[in-house]
Amino acid sequence: MANRSKILGLLGLAARAGKVQSGEFSTEQSIKSGRACLVIVSGEASENTKKMFRNMCTYYKVPYVEFGGKEELGHAIGRGMRASLAVQDAGFSDAVKKQL
Repeated sequence: MANRSKILGLLGLAARAGKVQSGEFSTEQSIKSGRACLVIVSGEASENTKKMFRNMCTYYKVPYVEFGGKEELGHAIGRGMRASLAVQDAGFSDAVKKQL
């Protein structure tokens, strides 16, 4: 449980630093433009959404992880419910991957 709160804290820091894009469209743009260092999709997201991001991340060689609930991810970055988000900073991305 401690790792879970650390990950959410890191996502909050990244969001305040302006290094997180959230929502399906913004996450997709971030991946395709090459700015995404890590993509996080909620475990509560639809199977279509998970499959789309899994395939896109494989194609663009971006690390992909399923973590948390929609409410949890949104709250961590100070927004409403979010099914997907892209971390756009290598340092934050590495720190989150280390906690997973």
